Amino acid sequence: MAPKGFEFNIIPLDDLPVYNPDFDDENRVPESYVVFRNAVKAVDGVIFITPEYNRSVPGVLKNALDIGSRPMGSSVWSGKPAAVFSNSPGNLSAFGANHHLRQSLVFLNMPTMQQPEVYLAQVKELFDESENLKSEETEDFLQKAVNAYIDWFMKVI
Repeated sequence: MAPKGFEFNIIPLDDLPVYNPDFDDENRVPESYVVFRNAVKAVDGVIFITPEYNRSVPGVLKNALDIGSRPMGSSVWSGKPAAVFSNSPGNLSAFGANHHLRQSLVFLNMPTMQQPEVYLAQVKELFDESENLKSEETEDFLQKAVNAYIDWFMKVI
């Protein structure tokens, strides 16, 4: 869904140990932190795509936010335009995760797109066995949201 002239990358979070400030303070930073921080530094903006866990963001995402925000004064997040797309297997579409993440982004100094809001309910039903979107309507909605992010991004950078 990336328009011409833009490239989207997925930055993996699955190998990040739980953030520990001692790693930075004692110069024992895990290689996975370095790789992650460098990957975030290399991008100009971020679209967070998050499920909801217990009315908030998954722990692995919060951990990644913490890793990227430290050591103090060296945040890789600061100033990067962001958008939040949330999803849930239930009907609430991860409203809680979406807004909890936005709270963290305020502290991280990430201007965040306000509209359109992207909440995807019953996300398991949206994809077929090959992980393709089943509904053209959903695909159109997501493409419009991505296009809105790109338009907004171009205004804020």
